[in-house]
Amino acid sequence: MSALVLSVLLCLVSSVCYAGAAIVQERVAATNTSGTYGTLRRPGWWGAVALTGLGAGLHVVALAYGPLSLVQPLGALTIVFALPMAALCVRRPVGAAGWRGALLATAGLAGLLSLTGPPHAESLARAERAVLAAVVLGGVAVLALAARWVRAPVVRGVVLATAAGAAFGMASVFTKAVAEDWIARDAGLVAQVPSLVAIALLAPAGMLLSQASYRGAGLTAPLATVTVVNPVVAAGVGIVALGEGFRFGLVGGLLAAGAGAVAAVGVVALTLQGAEGPPGEEGAGEEDEDEPEDVPPAPPAVPVPAMNVVRGPMLPGARSDSCLVPVRSGTKQR
Repeated sequence: MSALVLSVLLCLVSSVCYAGAAIVQERVAATNTSGTYGTLRRPGWWGAVALTGLGAGLHVVALAYGPLSLVQPLGALTIVFALPMAALCVRRPVGAAGWRGALLATAGLAGLLSLTGPPHAESLARAERAVLAAVVLGGVAVLALAARWVRAPVVRGVVLATAAGAAFGMASVFTKAVAEDWIARDAGLVAQVPSLVAIALLAPAGMLLSQASYRGAGLTAPLATVTVVNPVVAAGVGIVALGEGFRFGLVGGLLAAGAGAVAAVGVVALTLQGAEGPPGEEGAGEEDEDEPEDVPPAPPAVPVPAMNVVRGPMLPGARSDSCLVPVRSGTKQR
């Protein structure tokens, strides 16, 4: 088996793991009623962490055997696997709009990154790694803070998913750089510590932000955003920092712009579909509000004997109404 075929197979299995983790994360976020840190007490969340760790491990091995321009676009298969898996496992309807958005996002992303030229042999310089880590961590922090001011759940989920995708993309870039240095024996373990620290910060940040993005936003819009932003960030680093470009010159650049527009249309379609809610859920809680609650029947009324008022003898200096004396019906006044 060639290294390229092995890399593709590892990417496929990694995408399945990521898709399963995303489904579990969305379910945990939708059913969590214990506050921000309540998910840490849910076994399902830790299962999603295990699936994400397995997918990340396979992704690292795939990066060691295959080029970044191939491994990252194959990550777009996560959303392609996630939609049928969600429909099968948690009975979550996708709908025609969801399928169209997912296919557009995946096709646009695949077209964009297929036009990216082959990666250069050189790795990122130490100074470039420090600058990139600072820029991405700062951008992720800004997006996370900006999401706190967004009221719409779907838009907030997309903002958080953008931050998560950027964190995951840069974690892949640093992982690829560490793997290349390790294979080429260009640096020892001590020299790799800054890159390993960046990976240790970016990967958990992406995990936590992606978990937060599913709360109230559904599955499709956040997952599509992470799936698109992740490889775009990685490819952008390759183009800017490593001198990679698009194939076929100016024509390739125009085709890449068109593919990026197609991917953006797919993400917008998924965002709008997520804002409207999955099919069959519109107005799900309206009938429950209108239906009266079960009220226990009132006890039968106890008959009270009627009271007649008669005037008694008036005392000197007393008010006239103070001589009214109640007398039960059916009794004679003495």
